[in-house]
Amino acid sequence: MDMNVPRELLIPATPGAQPAAPSTEFFFSEQLSALYDREQHSMWLRWNPRPRPNFNPELLQDLDSYCQFMAHSGGAIACQGERTPLDYAVLASKVPGVFNLGGDLSLFTRLIGAHDRDGLLGYGRACVDVLYRNYIGHGLPITTISLVQGECLGGGFEAALSSDVIVAERQSRFGFPEILFNLFPGMGAYSFLERKVGKRAAEELISTGRVYGADDMLALGVVDLVVDQGRGESEVGNFIKSRSRSRVGMAGLAAARRRVHKLDYEELLDVVEVWVGTALSLSGRDLKLMQRLVSRQNYLRPMASREDTLMAKHLH
Repeated sequence: MDMNVPRELLIPATPGAQPAAPSTEFFFSEQLSALYDREQHSMWLRWNPRPRPNFNPELLQDLDSYCQFMAHSGGAIACQGERTPLDYAVLASKVPGVFNLGGDLSLFTRLIGAHDRDGLLGYGRACVDVLYRNYIGHGLPITTISLVQGECLGGGFEAALSSDVIVAERQSRFGFPEILFNLFPGMGAYSFLERKVGKRAAEELISTGRVYGADDMLALGVVDLVVDQGRGESEVGNFIKSRSRSRVGMAGLAAARRRVHKLDYEELLDVVEVWVGTALSLSGRDLKLMQRLVSRQNYLRPMASREDTLMAKHLH
């Protein structure tokens, strides 16, 4: 896949070049773009999945390209001949009211119906490839942040958990609905949550199918900061600015956290194998329930009208 990214991003600075603009956008596809904020040394990745706000295979390919680009940056961004440090990487969404609804359920039902083990494995591995690289900060001395401004479900919740810090607007909702159609989130949920809040809380979040509010997640220690609706981007900016003098220490803290809560890539792959085996054991009724959730991924509306029990109502 070709990346529509300016070449100067990956090459050394040119002597005598003009100063870089305060921010520069890098276009990967219609579904994915990144904005580098030169003043705050931060890269803002924003996705806009189509036709549904989930992790479709094309978006996963785009995210893989982004991860390669981050690794090749070496921790510094070259724009218009001037290289500046990269200290923060932010995950965010362009879809109003939705961070991400998770796995491509329409694809899942087709692959499971065809008993396509290789297809399911390929999808799962593509997911953990991206999330693992975010979890380790792309191998760079940076702090990763997830900005959640709406629904954050299933694989979307896993993506948020792969960051060092989660900032959520108060109207946001979090949950793992997979258990409602007899499956479980297999792309990192257990690994990320167990390291963050412990085994008991991790299994409670995964096994109930409940949808939780941002304040609930803050109290549990899953979310690090809750802000008012519409204030997410500015508060992430304030978070970064308030730590401008300690950004090296923050990067060191993130590295220490990853070392103490070490996560091996092989662990994630092993869980994907378990997830595939479980998926291929689903009944026809389970697949019908999964298919009904595809309509939910098609149906977007303001977060204020969604209730915590809406997911269960769709399934009963």
